[in-house]
Amino acid sequence: MKKKELTYKQIREIRADIPEGTKGDWKIELFVVDKEGADHHNMQCAMHGGRRTIVEGTYTRLKKNGSIIMSDTPAEQDDHMEFIQRAKGDVLINGLGMGWVIEVLLRLPQVTSLTVIEISQNLIDLVAPHYKAKDKENKLNIICADAFEWKPPKGQRYGAVWHDIWDNICGDNVEDMKKLHRKYGRRTDYQSSWCRWECEQKNKVNYNYGW
Repeated sequence: MKKKELTYKQIREIRADIPEGTKGDWKIELFVVDKEGADHHNMQCAMHGGRRTIVEGTYTRLKKNGSIIMSDTPAEQDDHMEFIQRAKGDVLINGLGMGWVIEVLLRLPQVTSLTVIEISQNLIDLVAPHYKAKDKENKLNIICADAFEWKPPKGQRYGAVWHDIWDNICGDNVEDMKKLHRKYGRRTDYQSSWCRWECEQKNKVNYNYGW
């Protein structure tokens, strides 16, 4: 039976079910956001013109040297949503993270292959086996390499490319984003970078995201 495309609501219901664990500097852990914490975050976000809201619940997050890198809260789901909805054919992602986007893309029938470039072998060792076990259609290829130095196969064109190699929202990220967008400008139908709008606005507004 042919798989149906997922709706926005169905995608929002997907959680990263990757088990807790540690490898080198990296750690996967569960955490709880209570109503008070969610309300405080959302109020701060609204005061500063942000759009990354959350709701109470139990989530998974990735830490590096004790600092939070990413999670599967609604705020971060929405950061990736436009890319997910436009992903098709051969897809490239720069940055593995904890793999929530992989979790979603492996379920999309319109995605025929998924190549992920990740510079940290420790992170690959921590995260990749979980998603490899789920990859029943052999779509996923995770490569340990620097996103700026790795070269796609000659003649390869992608349906979508996503750049997500930064640990935090920072105005300094914009120049790196521009380099990667130039690199794939003629190789993809669509590309975008994680929180590019927020990074471009960083010098104008003092964002403070706690999850």
